[in-house]
Amino acid sequence: MVDFTCKEKYTYEDLLEIMRILRSPEGCVWDREQDHKSIRRSFIEETYEAVEAIDNEDPVLLQEELGDVLLQVVFHAQIEAEAQRFTMDEVVDGICKKMVYRHPHVFGDVEVKNSEDVLTNWDALKQKEKNQSSVADTLESVARSLPSLIRAEKVQHKASKVGFDWDGIEGALGKVREETEEVARAAAGDGDPEEELGDLLFAAVNVARFLHTDPEQALQTATDKFMRRFAQVEQAALAEGKQLSDMSLAEMDALWDKVKAKEHEAAQHE
Repeated sequence: MVDFTCKEKYTYEDLLEIMRILRSPEGCVWDREQDHKSIRRSFIEETYEAVEAIDNEDPVLLQEELGDVLLQVVFHAQIEAEAQRFTMDEVVDGICKKMVYRHPHVFGDVEVKNSEDVLTNWDALKQKEKNQSSVADTLESVARSLPSLIRAEKVQHKASKVGFDWDGIEGALGKVREETEEVARAAAGDGDPEEELGDLLFAAVNVARFLHTDPEQALQTATDKFMRRFAQVEQAALAEGKQLSDMSLAEMDALWDKVKAKEHEAAQHE
């Protein structure tokens, strides 16, 4: 039995102590066996679960999921503390110093007119802090571990700040049409399909940027819509006494068109 007093209500310091105990010889064998790489996926999953709580506007679930994310932060920090490289206190100290440094309009005498000025200053201070001497350096700073659509949008946004961009959405749409044709040629054997498809997706992200639309969220919404309509198609088939696996594509397409038409009709009456 470890030396720990259970409480009705715990604090941040208690969380640090619980993690220290779990990683100790008297703690949990599973927790002791973990390293940064073994719990990397858990960090990602917990973050996405917190994001889902935000999307669902569920504050009760968000409270729980933020706790799970915090646990992952503390877990990684404890591993480093055991290796005597840094502690959770140093993590907190570092982020506090960064926030003070990057908000000179709050903690210093810099004046800003609007949020755009704040972001401009933020980027300039970040480049100085990270010793980024070129635009290419800022592009390289975008994490490769980000979801590909988000990474593409961030890279494009940084490039656009120095004028490397279309004058308007028509140029971006034209690039989508061009890349679509190249994908078609690659599918017919003329070119690398993976490369050309990547170019098409990158071009589509550019269109999303001009539309001020998050490409990741747009694809999530499209996927949700597909799943919703597919479920209705399956229900319609079952109502006719049929299984989708026994139907032709033409028959399924006909049901799909009916479902789509009903959705459009319902939307017009809202």
